[in-house]
Amino acid sequence: MPATEANAEHTKVLEFGLGDGTYCLDIGVIDEIVDAGELTRIPNSPDHVEGVMDLRGRTTTIVDPKTLFSIEETGPRERIVVFDDDRVSEGGTVGWIVDEVFQVRDVTPDDVDEGTTADDEGVHGIVKSDDRFVVWVAPDVDAAIDVAIEEPTDGEPTET
Repeated sequence: MPATEANAEHTKVLEFGLGDGTYCLDIGVIDEIVDAGELTRIPNSPDHVEGVMDLRGRTTTIVDPKTLFSIEETGPRERIVVFDDDRVSEGGTVGWIVDEVFQVRDVTPDDVDEGTTADDEGVHGIVKSDDRFVVWVAPDVDAAIDVAIEEPTDGEPTET
């Protein structure tokens, strides 16, 4: 790709912290960022589902991306990144609980090294920064919802 094309294309990403690492998401999949509140646990839910919370009248499923990405470090878990409902085919609103949110920045194709993550599911690439690397995650939001919500609220099994 010529340099002029690479400079013309950019993606805005949200950088956030999980444990000791810095990660980012395309802001196109994000609806909002809110302070972490009290969660209600869901009995027998998958390990990555932390619970649900009421977000302006919407029941929002909160997922722990540390479990999804096998990150063992702990952190303050202060913010929730809520995904855009239009990106989720069914199952309701989903958010990720993250340790902290840093910034929104532009990323060009020249900034992303995709070669080191070619076989990693859920990772778009490594964003090269001045003094660090940022892992650009490309979460499959639909898959997280499908696993989190397997039965309707009346307790009857779903017929397929």
